[in-house]
Amino acid sequence: MSMGEVFLVGTGPGDPDLLTLRALRCMQAADVVLYDNLVSEPIRALLPEGIERIYVGKERANHTMRQQSINALMVELAQKGRRVLRLKGGDPFVFGRGGEEIETLAEHGVPFQVVPGITAALGVAAYCGIPLTHRDYAQSVTFVTGHLQDGSMDLDWIALARPRQTVVIYMGLLGLPVLCEQLIAHGRSAQTPAAVIQQGTQPTQRVVTATLATLAQRVQTEGLKPPTLIIVGEVVLLHDKLRWFQPSMEDDSASLM
Repeated sequence: MSMGEVFLVGTGPGDPDLLTLRALRCMQAADVVLYDNLVSEPIRALLPEGIERIYVGKERANHTMRQQSINALMVELAQKGRRVLRLKGGDPFVFGRGGEEIETLAEHGVPFQVVPGITAALGVAAYCGIPLTHRDYAQSVTFVTGHLQDGSMDLDWIALARPRQTVVIYMGLLGLPVLCEQLIAHGRSAQTPAAVIQQGTQPTQRVVTATLATLAQRVQTEGLKPPTLIIVGEVVLLHDKLRWFQPSMEDDSASLM
């Protein structure tokens, strides 16, 4: 039996129009797909009829399949000659564990291709009218993951609290109060603008803006739920002026301060 192949494909933050042509070609060429919770329904609708679909979850604290099991399943399917499509939200190499997955494939001699996707920070910020860098506000941008460990966030708070930069936090909604408190405690002004975006780039996109001092309470009041992205920095001030994407639902954006 000849060896199959694995296509590790990033699908972007949710809007199917943001898929690359290469991603779409790989989707059409595969005969079995393993997909995450963050792969939106409109993107899944583009999969070929008859393709075998395997949901592998990856929601926080609710993993349908453990990472090691996903890795092993890809190897098993490829060794059976299958063309395996591994779909991930965003970009596979930005907090997507894509490196771990292809390490396993390489160790077992499984051929693979990697198709980058628009990572959530870029796509969501663009759809919110929040430029991540701007000569008047921010000369650098930092991406971090907000997963909690042992009840605290293990982040370089001193570096993140430096001025004139934008900080983008993935998977940080649960720890938002800690995030805001620690940034203020390490020198970032309590009046620093910040935003939380739910389901960015999709028709259900919601944006809540506030300051570090008030953001956690505003988000709780608005009832935002994952998936979300957090953006901290003066560039958030441009949201009201530069917002261009109009979700189909009623606009739930909250005004700054």
